[in-house]
Order: sequence, then structure tokens, then C-alpha cells
Amino acid sequence: MKHNLFFAVLLLCLSVHVIAQDNPRRLSTQNNRFTRNNTKSELGDLSEQGDYTDPAGNRTTWGRDSTKHQKRKKIPIGMFQWVLEPRLGTVVEAENNDTAVHNFQNFNNTDGYSGEYSFLGNTGTPRYNRIYMNRIDDSDEFLFLRPLSYFRGGLGEFRFTNTLSPFTNLAYHSVGSKVNGEDRVRAYFATNINKEAGLGFKIDYMYGRGYFVNSACSSFGTTFYGYYRGERYNIHAYANVNHLKMFENGGIEDDKYIREPEKIEQNFSTTEIPVMLNDTWNRNHERNFYLTHKYNFGFYREIEVPDSLKPLVPSASELLADLPDSIQQALRTDTLARKRMVDSLVTKWQAEQIIPKEFIPVSSIIHTFDMRDLTHTYIANSSSEKYYTNNYYGELDKVYDMTGAMSIRNTFGLALREGFNKWAAMGITLFATHKIRTYKLLKENEYGIEMQRYNENDLSIGGELARTQGKLLHFNVNSEFFLTGQKVGDLTVNGCTNWEFRLGKKDSLLLDVKAMIKNEKPDFFFRHYHSQHAWWDNDDLARQLRMRFEGILRLKNFGTRLKFGFENITNYTYFGMQNTVLDGNKPILPTNLSHAVSVNQYDGSIQVIGGSIAQEMKYGILHWDNEIAFQKSSNDDVLPLPAVNIYSNLYLLFRIAKLLRIQVGADMRYFTKYYGLDYSPSIQQFAVQDANLERQKMGGQPIVNVYLNSHLKHFRFYFMAKYISSGTNAFYAPYYGMNPLNICFGLSWNFIN
Repeated sequence: MKHNLFFAVLLLCLSVHVIAQDNPRRLSTQNNRFTRNNTKSELGDLSEQGDYTDPAGNRTTWGRDSTKHQKRKKIPIGMFQWVLEPRLGTVVEAENNDTAVHNFQNFNNTDGYSGEYSFLGNTGTPRYNRIYMNRIDDSDEFLFLRPLSYFRGGLGEFRFTNTLSPFTNLAYHSVGSKVNGEDRVRAYFATNINKEAGLGFKIDYMYGRGYFVNSACSSFGTTFYGYYRGERYNIHAYANVNHLKMFENGGIEDDKYIREPEKIEQNFSTTEIPVMLNDTWNRNHERNFYLTHKYNFGFYREIEVPDSLKPLVPSASELLADLPDSIQQALRTDTLARKRMVDSLVTKWQAEQIIPKEFIPVSSIIHTFDMRDLTHTYIANSSSEKYYTNNYYGELDKVYDMTGAMSIRNTFGLALREGFNKWAAMGITLFATHKIRTYKLLKENEYGIEMQRYNENDLSIGGELARTQGKLLHFNVNSEFFLTGQKVGDLTVNGCTNWEFRLGKKDSLLLDVKAMIKNEKPDFFFRHYHSQHAWWDNDDLARQLRMRFEGILRLKNFGTRLKFGFENITNYTYFGMQNTVLDGNKPILPTNLSHAVSVNQYDGSIQVIGGSIAQEMKYGILHWDNEIAFQKSSNDDVLPLPAVNIYSNLYLLFRIAKLLRIQVGADMRYFTKYYGLDYSPSIQQFAVQDANLERQKMGGQPIVNVYLNSHLKHFRFYFMAKYISSGTNAFYAPYYGMNPLNICFGLSWNFIN
């Protein structure tokens, strides 16, 4: 099945790619059907070599290719990409990650590019970032999608492409065997309609069978986009659909199978270790339709061209060369008339020259439409009576919890653009947003279960000050305040600035400073959720106040990066486990516990301080890249964090015959022991371990991968051995083991033209 899908995607992309091409070398013999018995009088001159000349003198090659000696047309290669700021559709330049060559072997890792995520073992499972300052400030009201960031990315991460030639990227990643392996197929296509407009699509399919029982994970996503970026009018359209399915096993029954295998009477492979749940799934079906457009008011200004680039006035002989011979003969004998004629032709030539102009936008009218829809389903056909503490409705072998959410957001903005004159040193934008949100939850009545609808309407206003031009100082400050609705009184302020200082002729010092204040009501699903095993209505939750300051210092060419951050959180809202011991005389294992999850809010303030240092070193072909992150939480029972996270990559980098790029080495991930987050299948979320019971610590051992990464022109491929250092503490979450040693393979191929 996986191979059929891969070849189907390959055929689709290649077909679209071929259609987008413009091949000027097609022969015209299909429209000139003839046989070698035709006579010259009927069809013209037909030579023995296959050359045909019709009576009009048009020559056609039908046998041999007479174009082989002609110079082939050079295919233009080049592209640039950008992302959109979702609220106002602001264009932000971005790097092309899909064609990144360096460390390509880490592209498909669920634990992240540098191993800073914890997850449930199998590819595509829920994950969270252990480094708090690197966690995305996700205000997404669709809470179920937050842990699924490995496969799905929001609009703010999607890259639009402007390309000189049609571009296609195909990638395939494979891990393990057909029994327990993982596969992923990705295809990205982009083409331009003209210089200002383009369109494309992305198809992504991932299927991980899982090395543990009942841990399969499947995801399929499609994205289509189009844009037009003219001088006065700009529009971007984006449509994305994701279907995410995950088998839930509740973790293994006893961690001794991994931590102390010698105490088990017989040897067990990972696929033989008993787990807690069977016939249980979580499914998410997401749809997103987005449109942003902008009309610019402004004027055209002449471009000052240096004298060295201006066209030279033709000489007198060049100007007179186009005149009839009779006039030229007369002007040779009349010097005065010749001078007048030349002056007249010079004046005419100057009048015909097109003065280059540029459009200067002064103000803009902006409208953005964003519609999102999610259906979340929890299905269980044979739930254990002991696994969950609560059973709020229905039968355990027929659980079908369905939750729906939809939001429609319209934003209208008016912008005064930066740089239209010397006094406009910054851009100013004012906007107003109206948002409708609808949620569907289960509700009990006297006849059984029905769907209950919750509607929320919000109106907010905001503004933005930004400076993006110039070389020394750039900044952006934006804020939003809610006037009406369930979020009335919520306030968000974000600011960032950066400076660049030259350090001699060889390097530059870059300084980025960010700050944030966010005072907001907890999201809907923290306040309301109804399901078979989790049910709450928390209308009394207080606003959560977050204040963050962050600074990044970089030496551009030396490869050094320093980062420091501090955040204070008041009324921190989070998920926490509330487990119950079934038999106090037995050891605390999943089989001796019933599980429940609840929404908790810490009445007070929590401080998090963190920093990191990254350094790239090399000596000849030997490279050593390192990043060490330090962090501390003032309350580890509520917000647990590992004190140290390390990523180290030691490798050789060289070329063979100046064409084949080889990167071969090993990388290591390490984080100190801490009380890692537990996982609740009933809500598909991570939750803080129950501090009233015995807790498990994660980490404290290195995780090593060995790899070979190669690049040849438009083709990339890698081989990697993962988890070669698996040990007794091979857990990212309690009772969810890491995958054993496996071999990975991946390739990526770019097609241009």
C-alpha cells in the first residue's frame, strides 16, 4: 500500500510538472502527415535524410533530429520564499527548508531537529518541547492540535514560493521494516503564472506502524495555495486539510520490561510487551481556509540612474543610417541641414527613452479572512474498567466521544506605509477583528446523549508600529485589546527589535530583543470539556498573566549564539493527572492505578529563567556543533523542566570530485533527569504527573545517532542508525518507551523546469 501511494504521488507531481513546462522543441510533423511515396510536386522537397521543405519554404525534420547541434536553452534556476503573518497577511522572507542540505537526516525526526522534544516513541505521536523558552506561544483555541506539531504546521510556517522555473520536490523517509517501520512521503510543487503570480500545492502522508503494540499513527495532509503580488493589489489564498489518526495503548503494563529485563522470566521484544489499552483511537480532522488581500495607494517616482548605467546617445552616423539613401545623399552636401537633422533625431531619441520609475506605497487597505474547523473523536471498543477512574455515560465497549470546533475571523486594517518620504521612518497599522467561535460538546439528557453548541463572539482592536527598512535598527510592536465577548478585557502586547553592528571586515554582531505581555482568559477547552472519562466546566478560572523578556546575541560568521530569557506566569493553567491506587499493598504500576485528568490553576506566580549557548567549530573537514541550554522553574511540581539539555554533532564534511557532498558523523542528545510529563489518552494531551503518588523521572542518559548524509546536484539522501545507545531509562514519558535501535533511510529530489 505504501509503495502504491508513493508512486501515485510521484506520478501526480511529475504529470503536473510536465504540464507546467514550456517545451519549444516539439516537432511539427504530427500536423504534416505524409509518406515517403509523396512526390515533390505535391508536398515540396523531401530528402533522403528526413528533411522536408514545403512549397512555402518551411523546413521540418521528421526522421533525424537536426536540433542536436543547436545550443540548448538554459533553464533559469532561482526562487525565493516567504511566510505570512496570519492576522494582517504581512510578508516575511523565509529560508527554503525543503531544500536544506545540511543535517538533512534530522528533518524527519519527531524529537525535533536538535532533539529537544519529548514524545511517545512512534513517529507522529504527540510531543512537547522540553526547553520552555523554545515553546511556541500557541494561542490556538483548538487545543487538541497543539501536541501534533510534528506533522501539521500552521499558516505562519507555510512557505509561499516565487520561482523562475516550475519546481517540484519529492521526499521519501523510511524506518524499519514492513512490520513495525515508519514511512513518510512528501511532495511540494510550485510554479509561476507570471512574475507577480504563482500557485502550488503540498501533499504529505505519514504512517508509522510502531515498535510497541497498538501504537500505530497515520497522518495525511494537503495544502493548496495561490498568490498575486502586484504593485497596487496583493492577494494570498491558502487551503489546508489534515486528517490525523493515532492508536492509543495507554503505555506498557510494567517498566521492568525495559528498565530491568533481567527480572522478567522470558525475553520480550517490544511488539510482545503487554500494554494497557486495545481498540482505542484518537482522530482529528482539521480544515483551514485563508484569504488575505491588500490594496495600496501611492505614487510613482523616477529612479535616479547613475551616469555609468544610462544609455549613450547614438552617434550622428547611427542616427542618419535609418534615413532613406536620397536624404542621406542630400545631407552630405549641406552641412547646416545635416546638423539640424542630427539635432532633431537626438531630440526624438531622448523623447523615446523610458525613464525608470518605481511605485511608492503610501497607505494600504487590508482584509483578512480565516476559517478553521476541527472534529476531534475519541473511539474505544474495549476499554478496561480499571484504566479510567471516571465513566460519565454510556458503555465502555462503545465509546465515541466527538468534539467539534469552528472559528471564523475577519480582520480589517488601515496602514500608513513606511518609507514613502524621509519623515515616514516607521509604518503604522490599525486594525479591528471580529471572531465567531462555535464549539460542540456532548451533553446528557433524559433520553441519552446529544450535542450541545457553545457560541462565542469577540470584537478586538489593535495596532502595530514597525520599522523594517534601514541597516542599523529594526523593530515591531503590536498589541490587541478585546472590547466585547467572552474575552473582553484580554490584552496582548508583543515587541521585538534587532541591531546589527560591524566587527571589522570579517564579522557582524547581531542583537535581537523580544518582550511579551499577555493577560488572557484560558482557552475554551480548559473551561469546558465533556467526554466519557473527562468532564469539567470551569467558568471560574482566572486570567493567566504572562510576562516574558528574551535576548539573543549572535556572531554572524563565527558561529556563536547566546540566548537568555525570563518569564513570570501568574495563574498558570495546566493539565494534571489525578490517579487513584486500586490496591495499596501492590507496587504502583499502571495496572494498579485508575487514571483521571483535570484542569489545574496555580494560585500564585511561577518564574522560569533560561539560557543557551551554541557554537560551531571546525578544523579542516572536521566539524563539531554544540548547543547547551540551561533552565530553572521556581515550581517543579507544577511546571517541571530538565535543568540541562545538550545537542552535540561531530562530523566530517567534504566533497568527492567537487560534486558529491558527504557529511558523515554522529550526534548526541541529552537532558538531565526530571519529572517528565505524563500522557492522558482520553484528551490526547500531556499532563503533569500526580505529585501525591510515586513519580517517575525521565532522562539522564545520552541518545546517540550515527548517520551518512549526501548531496549530489538536486538529489539528497541519508542513512542513519537511531538509538544506538538505548539504555535502562529509555523513556520520554512514563511507561512510554523509546523505540529500539533502527535503521533510517531518506531521499529528496528536486525537479526544475
